[in-house]
Amino acid sequence: MNYTFSSSLLINNICKGEQELFFPLPVEAPSRFHINLKAGQDIALHINPRGQEQIVVRNSFLNGSWGPEERELPFNPFQPGQYFELSIRCGNHRFKVYVNGQPFFNYAHRYRNFPQIDTLQIDGDVVLSYIQC
Repeated sequence: MNYTFSSSLLINNICKGEQELFFPLPVEAPSRFHINLKAGQDIALHINPRGQEQIVVRNSFLNGSWGPEERELPFNPFQPGQYFELSIRCGNHRFKVYVNGQPFFNYAHRYRNFPQIDTLQIDGDVVLSYIQC
């Protein structure tokens, strides 16, 4: 059974120091979902696991345009029916993303106005247990 979850949540300045967001997401049959950290219409961090392709796309949408996609990763931890916990940390130069407590990838900041990042958007085939900021 597929579940579709769509929500935007206002967050308090994630990029103030080394703050973290945690969200466990058990996935029944992940076709596709995405997680965005947004500032207005800009997307500072877009994480898009694609189940059919077995890849995790990372990108930013700034000033009305998508940047170059980052696709290369050593593994894809998002598997059908597997519970996982995702953590995003915002450092001075990059987002650090962890899955199940293990480093997954770093994403160099393309969006520099950190105080403007105020929205967490999650959409797609996920079941969200909770969000902890």
